[in-house]
Amino acid sequence: MSTATLRERLIVTIASLLDGARHVAVGASSPIPAAAAMLLRAQQEAAKQAPVRLSILGSVKHNLFTNGSAELFDCAGQGRIDAFFLGGGQIDGQGNINLVGLGDYPQTSVRWPGSFGSAYLYFTVPKVILFREEHSPRVFVNKVDFISAPGVSDPQVYRKGGPYALLTGMALFMFEPQRARFRLLHIHPGHTLAEVKAATGFDFDIDAQWSQTPDPAPAVLALLRGRVLSELHETYPDFAQQLTKEITAYAD
Repeated sequence: MSTATLRERLIVTIASLLDGARHVAVGASSPIPAAAAMLLRAQQEAAKQAPVRLSILGSVKHNLFTNGSAELFDCAGQGRIDAFFLGGGQIDGQGNINLVGLGDYPQTSVRWPGSFGSAYLYFTVPKVILFREEHSPRVFVNKVDFISAPGVSDPQVYRKGGPYALLTGMALFMFEPQRARFRLLHIHPGHTLAEVKAATGFDFDIDAQWSQTPDPAPAVLALLRGRVLSELHETYPDFAQQLTKEITAYAD
């Protein structure tokens, strides 16, 4: 039996995907990506490596920006952000995301907050990690109802950014830009390939070496449950408390 909760596994997986990034930006209301970025920094400092720079919107301690998203967009346009996170009410097999609503725009039957700067960041940030805890056919659809940000573009369109990976509560997929398709790499413990297929509304490739998501190393979990959880309280106190309860309940 694994010693890690699902959310801890998600945090550790994202941290591994961020390896090599020098500057990671995290948008608002993103506690799991924020925790992952903090974990990467903690691991680097423990190994006496140059730590990644973090820009976590909504944080005072972990954000050097003084003008919110305006500076985030400036940094991205200047090529000074290496990784960012996006989600969506819908995500399809080509990496398109929908943050607007369900149905034919503008007569959407369900309205979401809106695209904001998602398309801009999708084009300018080299490593965009798509993240949704919910893994269901209503989220992962064959074709999104509205494209807030496209996963791929025509060859003549200049873009240096795009989807790098898709992490859900069931599995980890990597994105293949040349094929415009996701490739299943890991399935989290407690789920099967049949479950993942049934919960995904688009076709995807399966890595020849696909496996169960690796268990976090004890030293990594110690960092997460110690320093990272403490740092997370500053920006996401409610989530940090909830995660602490989950860890305690799981241990019992």
